[in-house]
Amino acid sequence: MAEAVLISNLTQEWVESLRRWHLEYFFIPTTVITLASFLANPVLLACIFLSRALRQETRYLLVANTLTADMLFLVLNLATVICNAAQAQMPWLVCELLTAVSVSAYCCAILTVTLMVVDTYAAVRWPLHYHDILPPARTHRILAGVWVLSAVYPFTLLIMMKVGRENPHEKMAVCLVLISLGFIQVNMTGIHIYFFVTALICTVLILYCYVRLYMVTRTQGIWQSRFSRARVTLLVHGVLLLLYFTPGFVFILELALFQREDISQDVRVWINTINMCVFMVLPRAFAPYLYGLRYRELSDTLMQLLHQHRRLSQITV
Repeated sequence: MAEAVLISNLTQEWVESLRRWHLEYFFIPTTVITLASFLANPVLLACIFLSRALRQETRYLLVANTLTADMLFLVLNLATVICNAAQAQMPWLVCELLTAVSVSAYCCAILTVTLMVVDTYAAVRWPLHYHDILPPARTHRILAGVWVLSAVYPFTLLIMMKVGRENPHEKMAVCLVLISLGFIQVNMTGIHIYFFVTALICTVLILYCYVRLYMVTRTQGIWQSRFSRARVTLLVHGVLLLLYFTPGFVFILELALFQREDISQDVRVWINTINMCVFMVLPRAFAPYLYGLRYRELSDTLMQLLHQHRRLSQITV
């Protein structure tokens, strides 16, 4: 009962801080960035799934999985931001379910982006055996495992909170992942370990693959030109990885600040709002456009589909 009162007071203070600084207007850039992503994501997914050749390629299956996870995250994030901005109270159980699915989708995207780097390394390191190592059927099983792995811990926490909650139908003034996870005192260490260790393992794996890729290909002359395809690809993927990982590290910082009483509530609200409304959605807006520029087969398929659509339109007219 005491925890429920504490959460209620905190959410009310959070709403007052949002109103005082007019941070509810951050839903505008969130909406714009989300719409920009939704203009491109379905198009790229259609290109991948309508092309039999692309559906057989591991890298494009990884791209499709990333885009799918991003779209799910964007929908849930935008719904949460709009509800918070409109001060619409949400049942506790619905909020926790949104939190679990959002965390699962975010983690799935991070893991899949990491696998994309590993896939590139495998293709360069073992070109003759690459298709035997990662056939489409095995890739499908790996992606299913990624979704399960991403969802296990968030939904385990959801069940733990559901069991320990006295009134699951109680409504909350704001629905935030930070508040939901910040009050799981019995497993706070596990939450820090889950986010930090996952981010650390992915970062180390990505750095290892890139270093090994450079060592394997440095004698082939693909790095000599300042604007070589290898350098541009590395730059694009590096920027994208930075955009994907930065919000996760900021969220780890948020969890740490949430436990400290000497930190102003306004500071917590500002950091959380910027991270939730800008940092977390930016990579998902850039990703489809960068993927479309990076993969020639994908851009070629897109141009073919547009050309076919134009021809059908001319025939119809």
